[in-house]
Amino acid sequence: MPSRALRNWQTRSRKVLDEVEAAHAVVGGGRGARSFARQQINQAYVVLLSSQFQRFCRDLHDEAADFLFAQPAFASLAPLLKASLSQARRLDSGNPNPGNIASDFSRFGFDIWVLARERNARTPARRMRLEVLNRWRNAVAHQDFRSPHLGGRETVRLAEVREWRAACGGLAVDFDGILGVYLNAIGGAQPW
Repeated sequence: MPSRALRNWQTRSRKVLDEVEAAHAVVGGGRGARSFARQQINQAYVVLLSSQFQRFCRDLHDEAADFLFAQPAFASLAPLLKASLSQARRLDSGNPNPGNIASDFSRFGFDIWVLARERNARTPARRMRLEVLNRWRNAVAHQDFRSPHLGGRETVRLAEVREWRAACGGLAVDFDGILGVYLNAIGGAQPW
């Protein structure tokens, strides 16, 4: 059974992101005003995708920490554990980029990217797509497209956003599985 965080990603976040796809379809093809509207929708899609994935990562982190706090073996350490796991988390204020994800999940005592790569050969490509998504997210949010990482473009294509969404979906499933195995080993019970 998946975590609550993954179920929310696969239902609530999916619904929100699908609504952006539907808005894109309503605008349709063409030039001029329609082209401008499509680009605005694409840019909104980028920011929304990044924020929904950030929420998933934060929720998964919270759910894993809550599971640990509830274990009798850790009861006396719960306040200390809570502080060390959740204080100054990067995902509370920063993008869900690979560095912030690694930093926050390393508090559990493992490198999530190493375990994700061991779990799924597609992880390096997904990680790169996540990095590119967040570069575009920053460009859109700050309206600054001068980064050389954007290839001199100011427009983002729907096909790219769909690739980034698929990468986030794959990472979500893998992260969920990694935390499930890890917490089961520590707590001696299925966490979700």
